[in-house]
Amino acid sequence: MAEPGGGRPVTVSDVQQLVRRKDEIEAQIKACYELLEGQKGVGMHEPLVDAEGFPRADIDLYQVRTARHNIICLQNDHKALMKQVEEALHKLHAREKEKHARDEAEALAEAMSQNQSLPQAFAKVNAVTPGSPASVSGLQVDDEIVEFGSVNANNFQNLQNIAMVVQHSEGRPLSVTVIRGGRRVHVGLTPKRWAGKGLLGCNIIPLQR
Repeated sequence: MAEPGGGRPVTVSDVQQLVRRKDEIEAQIKACYELLEGQKGVGMHEPLVDAEGFPRADIDLYQVRTARHNIICLQNDHKALMKQVEEALHKLHAREKEKHARDEAEALAEAMSQNQSLPQAFAKVNAVTPGSPASVSGLQVDDEIVEFGSVNANNFQNLQNIAMVVQHSEGRPLSVTVIRGGRRVHVGLTPKRWAGKGLLGCNIIPLQR
């Protein structure tokens, strides 16, 4: 089947259109057979002359011949159309397969570049209390911290660095960057007084590198 529209790829809509045409042809073939059935049950091969060789007077010969001719033409069209449907489906399937493979390759390349460009983490969240400022901000257990306000892997010495940033940022949003599931995630964390202990409601431990 030539690509419809002069070289553009086959679409689902093209296949649906072909199937609709196939259904129409099948309906026309059925109508022709019903017409033959109405003519004393004459099919495609019964003789149209009587025992003496004269044209049969009990049927409409013109209608029968026309219906037979139409059935032959329509069956040829149907056969050609089925071939088109099959080829279109094959092309559609091949393209879907190709697209799936391409998407997988792109996802893999993106994951690899993510891993290569991920910054170094210096601490890890090992507990988050429900309802706390940390929990509300979206911080999760096992998040690896790469930036906590102005603190990063280059200037981090101990947890006192984080404690100082927290105390100086009470009531003000802090930009926190973590690695979660191999991806970089940004969290807006506002240290503040709440029902529990401290200003965050989470436990952070240094990472041993």
